[in-house]
Amino acid sequence: MVRIVRATQVEIEAAVQALRDGELVAFATETVYGLGANAQNPAAVAKIFEAKGRPPNHPVIVHLDSPRFLHRWVREVPEVAMRLAERFWPGPFTMVMPRAANVHDVITGGQDTIAIRVPAHPMAQQLLTAFGGGIAAPSANRYGRLSPTRAEHVREELGDAVRVILDGGECQIGLESTIVSFEGNGVRLLRPGSVTATQISAVVGELFSDDGRPVPRVPGSPPTHYAPTTHMTIVPAGEIDAQADAASSGGRRVAVLAQRLPLRAHKYATWINAGRRPENYGRDLYANLRTLDKAGCRRILVQAVPDGERWDAIRDRLVHAATSVAESDDGSGAMAVLP
Repeated sequence: MVRIVRATQVEIEAAVQALRDGELVAFATETVYGLGANAQNPAAVAKIFEAKGRPPNHPVIVHLDSPRFLHRWVREVPEVAMRLAERFWPGPFTMVMPRAANVHDVITGGQDTIAIRVPAHPMAQQLLTAFGGGIAAPSANRYGRLSPTRAEHVREELGDAVRVILDGGECQIGLESTIVSFEGNGVRLLRPGSVTATQISAVVGELFSDDGRPVPRVPGSPPTHYAPTTHMTIVPAGEIDAQADAASSGGRRVAVLAQRLPLRAHKYATWINAGRRPENYGRDLYANLRTLDKAGCRRILVQAVPDGERWDAIRDRLVHAATSVAESDDGSGAMAVLP
């Protein structure tokens, strides 16, 4: 059972004071833990980039407790955006819209757009309401690495860089929010999440396809992201046992993330059966990859997930995690997906 807790008044007051002092606060959302700073304090937001090792041109999402503060951050709210807000806020859904004139470049990565979300987690809502403003909050981890879905993940990665960590239990969804942008009254999906393209289309009609036109930079867009430190490879579903045998030949240890138990014993394999339900698989994905990353193995093999929209966000994160420097003498970059 997922543990959802509400912070005490003392904890919330300490977090709000830290934000007002220009310090960093980590807090739970329904997707992943966020690393928050006062979004109206550029120096505080810059501390997020320093703590994460995040490139300065990479935008952050501003979190609000409701759409009531949109006018402070957004120059123009498309009509379709309000329809989507009514349907998906609060929730795991981010919208990219034209930035207001007072929004600092550190928030937007120098772009003319800003990403806004209203999270649903009760602790995030407590914090945002008590603070009374926007909190800039990317995931609370080192840049490019696995997002944190438990408070201990934040402590492991960021330690003393964070003034307050509000422990809201394990995140219910475990994958970052869906992100969309707007072109007139049209909507484009920029990052898949638990809110699917079909659900969005039911509100606004057909979405724009990927036609090669420039789109705003958004969190999670670099080719390599959401990655463990151990080299990771995606393996066709029917080959996972054979690849585990091959990778562990000669006594080399290998880690495996699969959707079933192994067909036979693998002496040198650390095997996690993540199951076949996308909701559970997605919720546990980063925690499972963290476990395998600590197993002291030469590589991580991940069984390819099924086709279908319910697996799109998971597939997206796995492909990003498996895009890394190839294990070769020349160090050339390669997509780590076995045929």
